[in-house]
Amino acid sequence: MTKYIFVTGGVASALGKGITSASLGRLLVARGVKVTLLKFDPYVNVDAGTMNPHQHGEVFVTDDGAETDMDLGHYERFIDTNLTRDNNTTTGKIYGAVIARERRGEYLGGTVQVIPHVTNEIADEIRKVGVAARADVVIVEVGGTVGDIEGLPFLEAIRQFRRTAGPENVMYIHVSLVPYLPAAGELKTKPTQHSVKELRSIGIQPDVIVCRTERPLSRAVKEKIALYCDVSPDAVIQAIDASSIYEVPLILEREGLGEAVTQRLKLECGPPDLVEWQEMVDRILRAAGRVRVALVGKYMGVEDSYISIVEALRHGGIAHRCDVVIAKVDSEGLEALSEADVATRLAGFDGILVCPGFGARGVEGKVKAIRYAREQRIPFLGDCYGMQWAVIEFARHVCALPGANTTEVDPATPHPVIHLLPEQQGITEKGGTMRLGRYPCRLVPGSLAGSAYGEAEVGERHRHRYEVNNAYLDVLTRHGLRVTGVYPAKNLVEIIELPSHPWFVGTQFHGEYRSRPNRPHPLYREFIGAALQHARVAIRAREAAEAGS
Repeated sequence: MTKYIFVTGGVASALGKGITSASLGRLLVARGVKVTLLKFDPYVNVDAGTMNPHQHGEVFVTDDGAETDMDLGHYERFIDTNLTRDNNTTTGKIYGAVIARERRGEYLGGTVQVIPHVTNEIADEIRKVGVAARADVVIVEVGGTVGDIEGLPFLEAIRQFRRTAGPENVMYIHVSLVPYLPAAGELKTKPTQHSVKELRSIGIQPDVIVCRTERPLSRAVKEKIALYCDVSPDAVIQAIDASSIYEVPLILEREGLGEAVTQRLKLECGPPDLVEWQEMVDRILRAAGRVRVALVGKYMGVEDSYISIVEALRHGGIAHRCDVVIAKVDSEGLEALSEADVATRLAGFDGILVCPGFGARGVEGKVKAIRYAREQRIPFLGDCYGMQWAVIEFARHVCALPGANTTEVDPATPHPVIHLLPEQQGITEKGGTMRLGRYPCRLVPGSLAGSAYGEAEVGERHRHRYEVNNAYLDVLTRHGLRVTGVYPAKNLVEIIELPSHPWFVGTQFHGEYRSRPNRPHPLYREFIGAALQHARVAIRAREAAEAGS
């Protein structure tokens, strides 16, 4: 019998329900339990594909081409499992399915209502993801906070689910905030009390309360929350701020969350094996080196806009036992700068990564950053749109093709070195119509990419409409650019390198989506390795200069 854990949140958004859910998944996987996760997003969009990163954070892409909430990235990284489109469900997806059923006459002329039709559809999604994964436990995170009007159908559905699946197979975990008020000099439990009261008013009694806090909870505080929220004091779990998100599973295990879940659901499993995870966290907390990486992009107003890239860089740091200090550089801010000012802005970085994106805003700033990295021999990684602009920069300044551009930005460019994929022509719908998901990439042996992967062919995830124009490959390669990865079925450029440069790689795919803390993506691992080597050379140069003076 599959077991179900529902994770809700209260008081405020961005409390870390996603990390809590992912961490719980890790604790169960460490006990030998087969786990899958499901994210409910109450917004009316069908998926996250058309949402601006400034509002929603990054769009995460699965192997099967789903554009999903970024929490699926956390799920994959923590439980080390590839998820699918079934692992993310939105209000738009639910209502779309209900309306389609109504149009087909499946409701036999009945009046279609939120209860039972919408809630039944939600329940079907819960069961479907568990069956598809053959999971022992399905962890379901309900987005938003308790009290949000758009989340009510999902909360009603998970309330009903306990009755249909059996109370012995269902568990509720509520993540709430216990803020510290400096003026009062104490932690305040009232927000959590009100949040749980709101949850109980719709018929859901939490079995465990995970308290987000910046200061340790005393036994008295835990007992107070337990008394007013009708749970055992041992079911009040402290989730204190951590140095790294990968430390959270260890913190929650020490607090007893894993044991509370296995006892409540009567899971037949062994003790947790967290040795490898602990060793990984130790490598993070005891880093022996440091590199500084400039992250150049245009979505810099939101912390989560490039979260998978940030995490992939950190994974590379774990592999080399070094701390990766990431500075976000707004590419739009580089556009008006002179070459000298760009050099001043980017001086001191050991690596430069140019981010993916769309449209014309900030692209000339990306060109300046790429040119600086190429000419100053700084390790460089171009991700998707970042790779395309690396090709454009090379075409303009090395191949002497003035006005070289992508037709996405300049349809009338005299040198369309980047152009629209043929299968994308005529497409007007925006949602779910890009080249999405995992495609094979054949590697050139002996190249940076080939050496990094150690394989002849790999699979990587894509999200784009434009591609390198093969009509320009001859002139590009004659001037020194090397294509080291292609999509064999259509000979599309997947990876480019500059052999004359210490480490210069661009990828049409998004390698960050498949990176894991215990298995860093090969190109991110090698990029950080090159940056670390650059940092060491710079240190030796400074020391030599100081000795000479």
